[in-house]
Amino acid sequence: MWAGNRSAKYKLNKMLEVKAAEQPPIKINPVKRVLGTFWALWTCFWFIATMLVMLVPMVLTYLVPEPGGLKLFKPISKAWLGWFLYIVGCPVTVRGKQYYDPSKNYVVVSNHRSLMDVPLFSPFFPGPNKTIAKKSMSRIPIFGWIYKRASVLVDRGDNNSRRKSFEDMKKVLLNEKLNMAIYPEGTRNKTADPLKTFYDGAFKLAIDCKKDIIPVVIFNTAKVLPASVPFFAWPHPLELHLLPPVSSEGKTTKALKDEIFQIMWDYQLANPNGSRGEVKAKR
Repeated sequence: MWAGNRSAKYKLNKMLEVKAAEQPPIKINPVKRVLGTFWALWTCFWFIATMLVMLVPMVLTYLVPEPGGLKLFKPISKAWLGWFLYIVGCPVTVRGKQYYDPSKNYVVVSNHRSLMDVPLFSPFFPGPNKTIAKKSMSRIPIFGWIYKRASVLVDRGDNNSRRKSFEDMKKVLLNEKLNMAIYPEGTRNKTADPLKTFYDGAFKLAIDCKKDIIPVVIFNTAKVLPASVPFFAWPHPLELHLLPPVSSEGKTTKALKDEIFQIMWDYQLANPNGSRGEVKAKR
């Protein structure tokens, strides 16, 4: 009965999402708007400054054969971004690390509300991983070298690129034995709902590769860098919560997608400000 209700709720959400209006623009008083613009400048400065300090050791990891190079890159990038986020008033708390078994590798899926998710999701997940990423971002000078170091690049407008990226993600899981981090919503969620409709890719990948999925819920990044307010940033603590792994065994893509969607939806409703809740594994 519970599974049927969960699936029904997901179907209803999919139908409603088509008609859902984007979340109304955040109302910010003029003083905060000015301060937020200065904080955005401060944030950009420190992102570039800390990146340049850590650039040489990160680039040197290209000289190490895979997957060792990426495993070496992981703590360096985490140190860089942890330092950067602390300076700009966004200290990071990671909860649920006990759900990650370092003897396994997983498909890892996360909600996506802000560009600030990017320096949080992949670097602060406990295990070495690659993430699916836009190919266009890899063309940014200097930053592009770092960006593509731990990414599977995809051009969303190119069918051949999308097919190739799926095969590349399989290699990450089966050959390189790394975790694969994916935003199943595809793009940032700008609605008032906890999640947008999920695409199939992450769940088909988990089934094809016979891997469990670890759902991840990120909190407060939209308060730091809201999608609806241009060139605005605001300091706020950030949280990344790992939830219990979900088996893909014996499930269809749709059933697995519905199950993960409802787990993440319910978790966000139960913990709107990131306060820790307990979620039992669904296997």
